[in-house]
Amino acid sequence: MNFTSPRRRFTHAAVAGIALTGLLAACGGSDSGDDGSSGASGPVTLPFWGWANGQDAVVKAFNASHKDIKLKYTKVTDQLTMQKQLTNAVKAGNAPCLVQNTAEYVTSWVSQDALADISQYVDSSKGKFNAGAWASAQVQGKSYGVPTSSSPNFTIYRTDIFEKYGLKAPTTWDEFIAAGKVLKKHGVKITNYAGEDPSTLEVLAMQAGAHWYAIDGNSWKVDFQDAGTLKAAKVIQEIIDNDLNSKLSFADYAAVQRNYDNGGTATRQISTWQQAGMVQNFTKSFGKWALAPWPAFDGEAAKTPAGTNLTGSVTLVTKQCENQKQAAEAALWMSTDPTAVKTMASPETGNGVFPALKDSDSYVAEATSEKLLGKNYDAAQTVVKDSLSTITTDWTFGPNWTAMFTEMQAGWAKVVNKEETVTDLLAHMQEWTVKDLKSRGISVKG
Repeated sequence: MNFTSPRRRFTHAAVAGIALTGLLAACGGSDSGDDGSSGASGPVTLPFWGWANGQDAVVKAFNASHKDIKLKYTKVTDQLTMQKQLTNAVKAGNAPCLVQNTAEYVTSWVSQDALADISQYVDSSKGKFNAGAWASAQVQGKSYGVPTSSSPNFTIYRTDIFEKYGLKAPTTWDEFIAAGKVLKKHGVKITNYAGEDPSTLEVLAMQAGAHWYAIDGNSWKVDFQDAGTLKAAKVIQEIIDNDLNSKLSFADYAAVQRNYDNGGTATRQISTWQQAGMVQNFTKSFGKWALAPWPAFDGEAAKTPAGTNLTGSVTLVTKQCENQKQAAEAALWMSTDPTAVKTMASPETGNGVFPALKDSDSYVAEATSEKLLGKNYDAAQTVVKDSLSTITTDWTFGPNWTAMFTEMQAGWAKVVNKEETVTDLLAHMQEWTVKDLKSRGISVKG
């Protein structure tokens, strides 16, 4: 399964809750008073770190169209590597001006006083974006970046394999597991759980109505034991116990893609952007894929998670940047220029990310790969559009999300290898997260 994606609607509850006093131990904003005038002659050069395919082309286009601002792009391996490299850069005092990142990390970086408050430079453009995406770059009502993408989610599956064994696209997780048991008999896995990526647990918990972090008065409330989380854990545990999943690490990204291309694994729960990696790495299975709605829990209406720790939801401006006004201008341009947006939306030229703009529906065709889907391309666009109305909107990211997710990674590897159960991991995360927040001086209940 594995998600490393943008998200469409960042929870309003998270933003409203964070605005309460006392929830962040050290919530910084820009106090540099930077007016964009560094006094240097010639164009301002802004270091920009990111990982998404197509960004180098966007940077090239930006530089060609701007005389006074230039971007110097450095490609990082992936979004998890970004958190580590940015941590080191902030500590060393040489953070880049602009950073591609994802919504769940914004609160953590603000609490570490690493980001600049660029509200004065970007808030006048708020109306160009959908409300949820705009909120993804905000904490306490202040803007620390510009949203770059949204995240409709759905299932992509191999039609030839499903037809060969008399299967239909699963509409529920029970059907998903049943189909996985049929495929297993023929040496095919129905999904892939990479040992380093616990986002599978996160997104299923989100879909099931879980709330790992919430606001309770002036404190954070932590709950990895709620009914939604346990419902998600049951599904995941059954998949693992029945050996229905591949265990391929995304450390060898090409090998994972070959496995899908060769028919070793038959489905993925994805957003538009993951099509890009498939298009760029496949050689055999073009035209054999189709989209279907995200599986629902039995007896429940269709609902998909909002897409969490996946590629570029926001372009953030760091507090160490000496030219914050110009950085904000560059971030806005990359998220609103029609050519730049189309470049990033296409799975062929960019990263297949779904735009954060209000009129993002108009980019559905651009962000859906006809090469990958073949005769199923037109039907796929309907699935993408329909998924926009089923996305969850009530998920909150806590102030220690980065550290929490790192801790969860270690436990998830044990879960995938059957060394501990999902519920064991959740019990550990409950205790660990409460203790970690308290050690940071953050008020917490749980």
